[in-house]
Amino acid sequence: MGCAVFFIVLYALFLHAHSTTHWQDIEVLKQLKNSVDPNSMSPGSCLNSWDFSVDPCDNLGGEKFTCGLRCDLVVSSVSRVTELALDQWNYSGSLTSVSWNLPHLQNLDISNNAFSGSLPDSLSNLTRVQRVGLSGNSLSGSIPSSLGSLSNLEELYLDNNFLEGEIPQSFNGLKNLKRLEFQGNQITGEFPELNQLINLNFIDASDNAISGELPASYPASLIELAMRNNSIEGNIPASLIGLNFIQVIDLSHNKLSGSVPASLFTHPSLEQLTLSYNQFGSVQEPGISFQNSQLIAADLSNNEIRGLLPGFLGLMPTLSSLSLENNKLSGMIPTQYALKMVFPGEGVSQFERLLLGGNYLFGPIPGPLLDLKAGSVRVRLGDNCLYRCPLRLFLCEGGEQKSLSECQAFGPIIP
Repeated sequence: MGCAVFFIVLYALFLHAHSTTHWQDIEVLKQLKNSVDPNSMSPGSCLNSWDFSVDPCDNLGGEKFTCGLRCDLVVSSVSRVTELALDQWNYSGSLTSVSWNLPHLQNLDISNNAFSGSLPDSLSNLTRVQRVGLSGNSLSGSIPSSLGSLSNLEELYLDNNFLEGEIPQSFNGLKNLKRLEFQGNQITGEFPELNQLINLNFIDASDNAISGELPASYPASLIELAMRNNSIEGNIPASLIGLNFIQVIDLSHNKLSGSVPASLFTHPSLEQLTLSYNQFGSVQEPGISFQNSQLIAADLSNNEIRGLLPGFLGLMPTLSSLSLENNKLSGMIPTQYALKMVFPGEGVSQFERLLLGGNYLFGPIPGPLLDLKAGSVRVRLGDNCLYRCPLRLFLCEGGEQKSLSECQAFGPIIP
């Protein structure tokens, strides 16, 4: 009996001596596989191939560890798992039973599967992780504040789950974070000020239940901000407009109000502005300083904007797509709109998309527009008070012109 035990111990030591994967990493891999529903590990999947009768890092790409891992030699003959990227196989299970003690892991990606349950605090054990991808699962509960301790994290993808609660203030500890995505969840409360994240250049918080006003301050490095389809109120703060590198702003489908600030049209780097489906009542005119604008596309449709069509928009040098549909704009179509579409001039971008339907515009269609051929550009002037704008004319698609009584009820239909 004693001899048998001796040989068992000796054999275990032999295996340990020849193993290239750190024992702690092997334990975590075993925990992960054990946490997944066996019925979701069908033949051909990465996890189905994991066979711990052999060493993981020593058999990558073989029959028993075909995929899902990357290892790097750290010290002597010991390898550590540096990447854990599962295939999109609809794996189901929970992440809470995994210790996540993988101190050398740089990339964790289990996106587009069917993992459920809460996000475990133990994810904070991934002290060297640079990218965490948990998108497209069925994860629920609140976002643990412990994630804010991942000081090496550069990209965090929590989008398209069922996460709820507020965004932790501890996220200001993610000093190296460049990209943050948690769109398509059930996040509530106000969006926190993340101005301490000096490397952050992309935020997508769309399709949640975020309320309150927009943050008063932002990371100076921000390039793209998307917060569409929430319940955000108030005005656009000056701090957002003052970001030097911002290129894309999408705040559509919220409850923002007041005036669209003139400085959005003079910004030196902003290229795409989407403010549709809000409650803006007017557009501030910027004067002549818009000549340095880089704005390519502006969507201000489905608001409460009144007054005349802003003439300066027809003079902006790079603007090629403009939508002011479904507001309460009146007056005639400015000549500069028509000229920009037909004769934009040297160094000026042509209007390729001009959507003005669903307003109270009156008068004749500007002559240059009548020379356009169907398919050359996209113009929509339907559902206005325009003179001689039948549906058969491609410019007038989008609905019959309003009745005379409806136009007169809104205001005078002559200049």
